[in-house]
Amino acid sequence: MLKPISIILHSLLLLVFIGTWGSVVYYFEFAPSLTSAATLAPTALSSIPVPIDTAIPTLVPSPSPTVEPTPDADWSLLQPGLERRVIEIYNGQNQHVESLYVWRLDQNHFRMDVAYTERPRSLDTWQKETNAMLVVNGGYFSIENERYFPDGLTISNGEPIGRSFNGFGGMLAIDQSGAELRWLVQKPYNPNEQLLAALQAFPILVQPGGELGFPADRENYARARRTVIAQDRDGRILFIVAPEGYFTLHQLSVYLTESDLNLDIALNLDGGGSTGILVAEPREIISPKTLLPFVILVHAR
Repeated sequence: MLKPISIILHSLLLLVFIGTWGSVVYYFEFAPSLTSAATLAPTALSSIPVPIDTAIPTLVPSPSPTVEPTPDADWSLLQPGLERRVIEIYNGQNQHVESLYVWRLDQNHFRMDVAYTERPRSLDTWQKETNAMLVVNGGYFSIENERYFPDGLTISNGEPIGRSFNGFGGMLAIDQSGAELRWLVQKPYNPNEQLLAALQAFPILVQPGGELGFPADRENYARARRTVIAQDRDGRILFIVAPEGYFTLHQLSVYLTESDLNLDIALNLDGGGSTGILVAEPREIISPKTLLPFVILVHAR
């Protein structure tokens, strides 16, 4: 009885031993090696996106480039500090009646002066002799014995010529700090002030503060070519030329006061045949119909 059981047990042990040994042999023949597992790992990881360092790098500040201010709408920048604009004027019937030429300059870029001679000259001659960037006609003048004299006070090279207006008119006053326009009723000329140059004219078209300067009760209805020097609320100087002879003084006073030029004060200069301006660069000229004994000059700083 015990012998058959012993034979069965030995047979089972033999089968277990054979199965175990086969598993060991299979593992060593077919299991991947450690070397191949290590080699495959990077290949599998390469398909996974790797986060990119998005930290903002430290920037070293660099000097800011000099940028010229963009001109206002309708203004063209001719050169740094000098702008030009043309305003077309139409009447109530939508007919074109005048072209208003305006030059606006920043005194940080330009300085002003006044030149005078008893023998009048053309704008071209004035520009060539002074090398000015801009030349514009001055105020009224009288002629005596073929010599020309300014009406009102003119100061050129620090020397006064003529007599100051009293109680009316306006004045371009130039000293070391720059140029300003004055209403002589509000700020009369003081002979003791140290002016490098000056020029007087009349009437005031825009009173200080942007108020109407030439009211309707002074209107004489005379139309003529016009030249105006003005100063806006930012201290810039404007030269305004209306060469076609449409405006009366009252009409021009109303137009300038109500315009978008932001004027603080405006002074009428000699008009008619004297109206003229020359810009050297880029060259532009509105020619007067007469020679000029004194002019306003603009030079680059």
